[in-house]
Amino acid sequence: MSADIETYLFPTPLSDASALPLRVQIRERVLAAIGSGLLKPDDRLPTMRALAVHLRVDLNTVQRAYAELERLGAIRTLRARGSFVSDTPPHPDGVLKAAEVRALAASTIARSQAAGLDPEAVVIAMRDLLGLPPTPSEPESGSAKG
Repeated sequence: MSADIETYLFPTPLSDASALPLRVQIRERVLAAIGSGLLKPDDRLPTMRALAVHLRVDLNTVQRAYAELERLGAIRTLRARGSFVSDTPPHPDGVLKAAEVRALAASTIARSQAAGLDPEAVVIAMRDLLGLPPTPSEPESGSAKG
């Protein structure tokens, strides 16, 4: 990955107007980059200080985001070497996994509302992207793509 990874991960500034705290926005963007394949296992993340400077946020905000990513098992931090994308995705236990799914759903709802989008339209789009049939109350496939 490029030495200017901060720009690839965060091409647009974080939103102060968002319903999501800055640390959550950082965490979500890193998770999205891992999920999309932009960040691959063993890729080195920007240093916390470099990312804080790039994003113009307090160092503690980035430290909390990295700590959450590490707790989730998405990254690992090696003393004096830096933070890296984990080799394998985390395998949380059932209770933790259910809590993470619920937290992700809540985050998605908050983000859609903050962006002025209908959360139900987001659900329909997700079902469509997953190739799931619409529920009886949903319009046919493709209606959420506009």
